[in-house]
Amino acid sequence: MTYLISGESGDWEVVIGLEIHAQIISQSKLFSGSATGFGAGPNTQVSLVDAAMPGMLPVVNGYCVAQAVKTGLGLKAQINKHSVFERKNYFYADLPQGYQISQYAEPIVGEGTVVLDMPDGGTRSIGIERLHMEQDAGKSMHDQDPKRTFIDLNRSGVALMEIVSKPDLRSPEEAGLYLRKVRSILRYLGTCDGNMEEGSMRADVNVSVRPFGSDELRTRTETKNVNSVRFVMQAIEAEARRQVEAYDDGEEIVQETRLFDADKNQTRPMRAKEFAHDYRYFPDPDLLPLVLSDAEIDAIAQELPELPDDRKDRFIADFSLSAYDAGVLVAERETAEYFEKAALGHDAKLAANWVTGNLFGALNKAGLGISESPVTAEALGALLGLIGNDTISGRIAKDVFDEMVETGKGAAEIVADKGLEQITDTGEIEAEIDKIIAANPDQVNDFQGGNEKAIGWFVGQVMKVTGGKANPKVVNELLRKKLG
Repeated sequence: MTYLISGESGDWEVVIGLEIHAQIISQSKLFSGSATGFGAGPNTQVSLVDAAMPGMLPVVNGYCVAQAVKTGLGLKAQINKHSVFERKNYFYADLPQGYQISQYAEPIVGEGTVVLDMPDGGTRSIGIERLHMEQDAGKSMHDQDPKRTFIDLNRSGVALMEIVSKPDLRSPEEAGLYLRKVRSILRYLGTCDGNMEEGSMRADVNVSVRPFGSDELRTRTETKNVNSVRFVMQAIEAEARRQVEAYDDGEEIVQETRLFDADKNQTRPMRAKEFAHDYRYFPDPDLLPLVLSDAEIDAIAQELPELPDDRKDRFIADFSLSAYDAGVLVAERETAEYFEKAALGHDAKLAANWVTGNLFGALNKAGLGISESPVTAEALGALLGLIGNDTISGRIAKDVFDEMVETGKGAAEIVADKGLEQITDTGEIEAEIDKIIAANPDQVNDFQGGNEKAIGWFVGQVMKVTGGKANPKVVNELLRKKLG
């Protein structure tokens, strides 16, 4: 996917790396027993450890460690059996310790790979540099008082995974695909809910540009805490264009941290970019190194679910679906599971069409997720069964489905109540065909003169007079026999 920005000095290529901050699904924080629920009142989920009271010592949450290892395995990455928590020293009002416990020199997860399904049907492999664990900071609240800032420490100490990509992405679209794919993997694994609106997943966007055809990596900027896929893509485009214009004007790009203003569709400076030595990393003296055994890693590996890529391959092999249809269905775990239940015992391609077409359309219109669908997978499967055994036509099925969405009734009940069963009595259909042929000699001559498309007009007329209940296959056969 070639994405170039035209400048006065020629075409420029964008080089992108993403740092995804994913909150680990856990009932308690990384180094304390405080709760992690979203939406609690300010400072109601804070322990003495989270508030950095003197003498309070952190204790590692083993479940969070297992969740990080599971994520690394899901990203097909190297699991490091020896990793170290370090102190990242900096001052910020909502960081009560004056440092963040993170990992730097020895992270828990090393290099991995994420495979993207590209719009042209191909794939792109994006490298993962590392995954490390760290504690989140608190939250500064600037809108509570005109003169003061308040601090909410509920998020202080919440367990995060920072997933750092290699600078392999080359367009806003690729970055969007990558972010969605990582989110999908995390949700399949159950290690992060991926809810960007609630802040449980956000991204820092590293961007640089270079003349097209060059291999150099120029100075990059980092746009912090972007909280939606759409904003990530917009931030990349805005920042890349800013850098190209700067180079064309003879300016140098400064390595710095920036913020994205969605209203103005531009990035703006936040602070000069710190380097690793500015944070004065050193091993946390209160925490021993994490040491994992092969047996512990293998036990976690045994718990891995079927991941999106594997499920996609199975859908293609077992259900004869296209790569595109399979990719759409496996993007979300709930959708894949819904499809499999609906398709059980029915035409899988037909089931895929109904899920990605009629069902998605109804859910989008109502603003619902698939877990909130008013039509269950089993109910959709029952509708597919009525189509498959010729009880109703595909056209009638759409009307039945709409009523299922509105009323929650089952397909069989709606069909019985409204007398929508297909007419398969050839005698009844034949009588209607004879009337239509007799009344339309010009269309008969048109078909017999070689216009094959005219048969569609006759089918439409028969379906119209039968209220859409005539069996289309029987109609076609009888029409061809009589017109032939």
